[in-house]
Amino acid sequence: QVQLVESGGGLVQPGGSLRLSCAASGRTFSNYAMGWFRQAPGKEREFAAAVSGSGTVTYYADSVKGRFTISRDNAKNTVYLQMNNLKPEDTAVYYCAADRGPYHLGRARASGSYDYWGQGTQVTVSS
Repeated sequence: QVQLVESGGGLVQPGGSLRLSCAASGRTFSNYAMGWFRQAPGKEREFAAAVSGSGTVTYYADSVKGRFTISRDNAKNTVYLQMNNLKPEDTAVYYCAADRGPYHLGRARASGSYDYWGQGTQVTVSS
């Protein structure tokens, strides 16, 4: 069982930055690939970024590539999402998720691959 708790969301102006954190319980954090998804009002949840258990392989949605960076600190059981040059269309609830299965792009992008989810943190980009 893994419990995930996100933090770091808030209100930011366009062009600004935020860093989201997701703290995980348990002693086998490095066994899980981690992903960040987001859901805007009236839209389906969408993939944003993912990182392998070792932290060496990352994937990004085209919409965030070059602006967002996913990373993890396995000693702290935490995964991060650094978000720069934020745009109003980045406004959403952001969720972190953990997947104990094999890590590859097709699996990382699919929300159904993930076994555990956090409660979400709101990110609002507005002037």
